Amino acid sequence: MGKGEHLLKIYHSFFERFGPQHWWPGDTPFEVIIGAILTQNTSWKNVERAINSLKASGRFTPKGLYDTPIDILAQLIRSSGYFNIKARRLKNFLFFLFNEYEGDLGAMLKEDGLKLRDKLLKVNGLGPETADSILLYAAGFPIFVVDAYTKRIFSRHGYIKGDADYHQTQTLFMESLPKNEDLYNEYHALIVRVGKDLCKKKPLCRICPIEYDLHKKAKNVIKVGYDW
Repeated sequence: MGKGEHLLKIYHSFFERFGPQHWWPGDTPFEVIIGAILTQNTSWKNVERAINSLKASGRFTPKGLYDTPIDILAQLIRSSGYFNIKARRLKNFLFFLFNEYEGDLGAMLKEDGLKLRDKLLKVNGLGPETADSILLYAAGFPIFVVDAYTKRIFSRHGYIKGDADYHQTQTLFMESLPKNEDLYNEYHALIVRVGKDLCKKKPLCRICPIEYDLHKKAKNVIKVGYDW
């Protein structure tokens, strides 16, 4: 069985266990983008509070946030943590949007995906994970998003080295899986779910879908009394 088949089998084992994750949450591409920037180093619950605060302010449009003084913006997103840093990152993105596309988000999202990725990575504060989240979840461009959970899970199972960087990890998935935005979307969301619930610093290996489906450890699972 090749890597692609293995990775697809893992995907299906995750999906069978947890079902669709309905990720990324957001009513509009703009909300998805703001969420992608705010979610750095915090929980999604805190991001939701910050987005609700922005909406309640009546400023939640590209032009509205672009015109909002940075100190006010920082207070509006206070619940997201590191709010001064994130306010600058939001401003950097908004300056980019208005300088490159005259504030037209639709025009930005119609840009060639790889070209837009190069541009986003030049925006101060936007790293590969954030840029790729914008491309996949807001623009619908098929690119695999990598996070700390991806590296943790797949290095533990020998698919990548423990010190693999973002590009190396992303290449594993994009060269092994069909180029499909829906697959990339759901797979990343499921990886996050598995990372949070099972593949922790002290992993719950005996109830991991990878262990159960790929290594056939059903007998061990039954012995310890886990309910499937």
